[in-house]
Amino acid sequence: MNSKQATQYHQRFERVLLHIDQHLYEPLTLEELSDIAHFSKYHFLRQFAVYMGMSLFSYIRLIRLKRASYRLAINLDEKIIDIALDAGFENPESFSRAFKQTFSQTPSQFRAHPQWQPWNEKYQLPITHRNEEMNVNIVYFDAVPVGILEHRASPTLVDDSVMKLIEWRKTSGLSPIETSNMYGLAYDDPLTTAPDQFRFDLCTSVTQDIPANPQGVKNGIIPAGRCAVTTHRGAHHNLSATAQALYRDWLPASGEELRDFPLFFHYCNLMPGVEEHELVTDVYLPLK
Repeated sequence: MNSKQATQYHQRFERVLLHIDQHLYEPLTLEELSDIAHFSKYHFLRQFAVYMGMSLFSYIRLIRLKRASYRLAINLDEKIIDIALDAGFENPESFSRAFKQTFSQTPSQFRAHPQWQPWNEKYQLPITHRNEEMNVNIVYFDAVPVGILEHRASPTLVDDSVMKLIEWRKTSGLSPIETSNMYGLAYDDPLTTAPDQFRFDLCTSVTQDIPANPQGVKNGIIPAGRCAVTTHRGAHHNLSATAQALYRDWLPASGEELRDFPLFFHYCNLMPGVEEHELVTDVYLPLK
């Protein structure tokens, strides 16, 4: 298979993954999905399993449970039965069995004390590349005062820090979810950094100084300056691919030099407020 054929093969599966994302709570059949990929239904299941590392319907169930997990952990006022029915289960009992089989916690246990590390280990999916063209602009980024929660642990534990930051936002009132912006300072690439060496700062915009707090959120600033920026659409686990493309493809051809500040993300929206395929993240590369 030459490079052109490989790209076309890849794109056919990407159409299937996008269709699953956009119609996750609807019936999804082998005939429909194989037709979208333009593959024979007699071979599609094997092809999908090789491409994704799991069976088609295991993947669909896993993504449904992933969305349910966010709703359980963040939307505490939602009833578990409503989340179960939306995820395609006939009743809370079947949902609970599937959830515990997958994550070793019941939905109620996960809601009370989510174990994010084994959860994340279930979602080590292949990096996909849905942005065929990367549009990069050079902009001037205005300084933003932020509250910073430092994450110095495995990337699989980032969601523990996210929940801690959410708790601080709710209890402090200093960074209202409706009006504040969320950022991430990416000191290290999770694909190439040892888990115990990984550094990532979770940031939320603030308008006043932050007093000492149990969560350890500190005052900080994302400084003003020139940046290259591109927009990433879709799952956050693919952000590394967009960042790598900036470094590998755009930077050498641009003639620009990097400033002494890490690459950072602006999360324009977040789950569970939007579905995963609707996520929009601006990726900033600071320049001199």
